[in-house]
Amino acid sequence: HRCQHRSTAMLDVPFLPFCAFLGTLGFLCVAMVGTWCQHWRGGFSLDGSSRTFNWHPVLMVTGLVVLYGAASLVYRIPNTWSSPKLPWKVLHGSLALGAFVLTVLGLAAVFRFHNSQGTPNMYSLHSWMGLATVLLFSCQWAAGFGAFLLPWAPAWLRALYKPIHVFFGSTILMLSVASCASGINEKLFFSLKNGTTQYKLLPAEAVFANTLGLLILIFGVLVVAALARPSWKRPDSNSPDSRQ
Repeated sequence: HRCQHRSTAMLDVPFLPFCAFLGTLGFLCVAMVGTWCQHWRGGFSLDGSSRTFNWHPVLMVTGLVVLYGAASLVYRIPNTWSSPKLPWKVLHGSLALGAFVLTVLGLAAVFRFHNSQGTPNMYSLHSWMGLATVLLFSCQWAAGFGAFLLPWAPAWLRALYKPIHVFFGSTILMLSVASCASGINEKLFFSLKNGTTQYKLLPAEAVFANTLGLLILIFGVLVVAALARPSWKRPDSNSPDSRQ
């Protein structure tokens, strides 16, 4: 029992340093996807070329993974436990809305690129998974806005919907991570296929993009782990600890 207590204490990371690490990891993911598109894929543009497509991975990683992950962790901040919930609800909803706006812009970029190049839309597993994630995200935001921010939602409805909202919050994040990882892999297969740049030869771009995919996966897993940790959950308003 003593050894178990010591091992548990060693793994007991404070929330705020954990968030600082997670924020650094999220910033690294955004910086790496931007570097990949700028250095190896030709940069950014709005002319319908492949440089227009490059906005797609940057906006998706930034919005659907990093910003969405930040929105998910708002209620885990200890300051939210004793202060009024409304400002934190607004912050949570605003971050999620910002993530959704970036995601829609990312979809617009890839559709514009496909249409200008004559490439069919929505034929790959990545595109199906990504669109399903965005549609589920939009339903999640609309239902959360109606249940938790609008004043006329009854308490019983909020209590009934809350566990569903929490469950789909983690589900959408993992679907986002899976969509980004499959998108990175698909882009590498399409781009690295000639001469010495073949994907199977593992050129520098492949190593860089594969590392990016792993970091995105780690980010998503850590966010879900933080959401599932009992000691970081906001105490129930009817519990003795909360009333105290």
